[in-house]
Amino acid sequence: MTLKKKLAVSTLAVSLAAASFAGIPFSSEGLAKQLGFTGVAAASAVTQDTVKDKIKKLYAELDEAGRKNLLAYQTEASSITTTQFENIFSAFLNNEKLGLSADNKDTLYTAFVGVSSVVYDVYDGDYSKIKEIRTNAENIKLLKEIAVKANVADLTFDDVVDFIFGENGVEATLRSLVSSKTKEELIAIATNPAGQEELFNEAIDKVLNTRTGSTGAATVSQVVYNLNITSADVKATLKTFNTEIKSAKPAVQSLVLAYIRAFGLGNGGPVDPGTPGTPGTNPGGGDSSPGTPAVTVVVKDGGVYDVSKLVSIVDGKATLKLVDADVLKAFDALVAAAKAAGKEAKDLTLTLDLGTVNAKTVEVPLSKAIIDAAKAKGIANIGVTFNGLTVTIPVGQFDAAIALTVSNADDAVVTSVTKLKLASSVYEFGLTVDGKAVTTFKQPITLKLPLKNTEGLDKELLSVTKLVYNSLQFQGGVLDGDYIVEPRDTFSSYAVLENKVSFSDIASVQAWAGRQIQVVAAKGAIEGVGDGKFAPKSNVTRAEFAKMLIRGLNLENSSATQSFSDVRANDWFAPYVAVAAEKGIINGRGDNKFDPNATITRAEMATMISRALKSVKDIKDTASLSALSAFSDAAKISSTLKEGVAFAASHDLVIGNAGKFNPNNSATRAEAAVIIYRTINFK
Repeated sequence: MTLKKKLAVSTLAVSLAAASFAGIPFSSEGLAKQLGFTGVAAASAVTQDTVKDKIKKLYAELDEAGRKNLLAYQTEASSITTTQFENIFSAFLNNEKLGLSADNKDTLYTAFVGVSSVVYDVYDGDYSKIKEIRTNAENIKLLKEIAVKANVADLTFDDVVDFIFGENGVEATLRSLVSSKTKEELIAIATNPAGQEELFNEAIDKVLNTRTGSTGAATVSQVVYNLNITSADVKATLKTFNTEIKSAKPAVQSLVLAYIRAFGLGNGGPVDPGTPGTPGTNPGGGDSSPGTPAVTVVVKDGGVYDVSKLVSIVDGKATLKLVDADVLKAFDALVAAAKAAGKEAKDLTLTLDLGTVNAKTVEVPLSKAIIDAAKAKGIANIGVTFNGLTVTIPVGQFDAAIALTVSNADDAVVTSVTKLKLASSVYEFGLTVDGKAVTTFKQPITLKLPLKNTEGLDKELLSVTKLVYNSLQFQGGVLDGDYIVEPRDTFSSYAVLENKVSFSDIASVQAWAGRQIQVVAAKGAIEGVGDGKFAPKSNVTRAEFAKMLIRGLNLENSSATQSFSDVRANDWFAPYVAVAAEKGIINGRGDNKFDPNATITRAEMATMISRALKSVKDIKDTASLSALSAFSDAAKISSTLKEGVAFAASHDLVIGNAGKFNPNNSATRAEAAVIIYRTINFK
């Protein structure tokens, strides 16, 4: 066998031993029917067919010696004494929080003996005893009592099946860990028994630390956690199990060899562990060097990784079940592609493509291993796309596992509170960090929402809209073909609406500012003054323009901070000033003051716009001051503002009047709307 196969024998052996004493009998066919799986309790991580097929293939590869070892295990395990049983499972049976009665312990002992007594029998197709054990009223009652004491909704045999065989279970975790190790790591582990134990301990810790989601594995892990049973207790139990039941290791070794013949290692295909092979390859044997994983992860142009086959749906909820090792390979492929294209391998985005998902709710968990690896490899963002929707998450802000949840809400959620026309589905977004729900983020998460039913709508008036307590907050967004893109620093319910806004007092500026006012107002970047009026010729304060600019360019970030002495934390404009200050868009007016209520000049407005665009668009070049020659009053522009005005003028963001720029004149609301409109449409 290759070094990697030897390693797998030791690690998978413990996994299958766990399966044996956890009460999971192996059968060759008819498993789903005989066990009476409902497909609900085991959630999405393991299905009837996957368990049935896996066990059927496993048994088909048992040789005569393996069957004898299995029979020996059945004979010994089914006849252990209550003293032996209590010694093996003392960490569980004597748990104070669980508080098992003598009758409870007898029920567990009987269940264990019953399961062990049919491990070999099912090889010949006898399932009657399995069904009897699984449907036994006392067994079911005890599991429900344990669920209550562990404060979980329910606990079933199906959950235990998922804990062992599910995609987040012991078996899958061990396979993932083995396939993700480097050659040097495998050599170190294989030549050191302590290293092998460490690998298994890592798997146990990982599985038991996954307590979020709807899988059976998560349920069992949550039960263990809530009962204050540690991973050390679980490891000690496994060790005692193999000491007390001498036939366990030979039986498990036989199952492991059959397992390798049936499924291979890591994510590879079937192999014969007894067949010599080429060193350094996954198929075949040989002792020369560890094999390399057989799975090839393909990352398409644009950093798209197809994970559609890893989506499972149960009761209207779709869950993506990623293999950490494969995602890490996708990271490496993305980095390699960037380098091959002559690009610096940083600030990259890997997008997970779930394809078409026919479910109301979609959950995408990203493990801590994935988050940490992304940051280490220069992957700035992980995107999630399905059904035309894309959510792009800057992962550098997280230090723990996260899970994105997106649900489709009924259109009535929005249409019941407004007569404005709906131009997208209604989405409810959620995110958990280390299992805890969060609604605000240090770095905004970008939503790319697909549009629908837009015929006859004015697309320039479309706005991403947040629903808060039956009221609408218009957030803006940038059109991108049949999509609208909007970064959000908070999560809630969102939809796209055509936001037609009209004002009764803009006739005097309609020719040069009417449309611009309407569009900027539709995006929620500028508001009226009440009674259907806009007051187009009124002056704009510095605080008001800060809000217009930050809202117009979708730069809101609730975690931004500022230190101006004249801006209090509870001022309505404080969050906008904070973002503008943090991004270097504003510098204040000296003495650590922002002077929020002072009117903003045209030159100041042009400079803020220029700085904002350079920040957002990552523009490095500076405009030539020669652009100011178009204005006869250029000499009146403050030296600290000339570069900003020149940039704005050279990109037609500001236009003079009769050859003058009037830099020190106070800007009007109509002028502010026009410059914000031009900024929104800057290419």
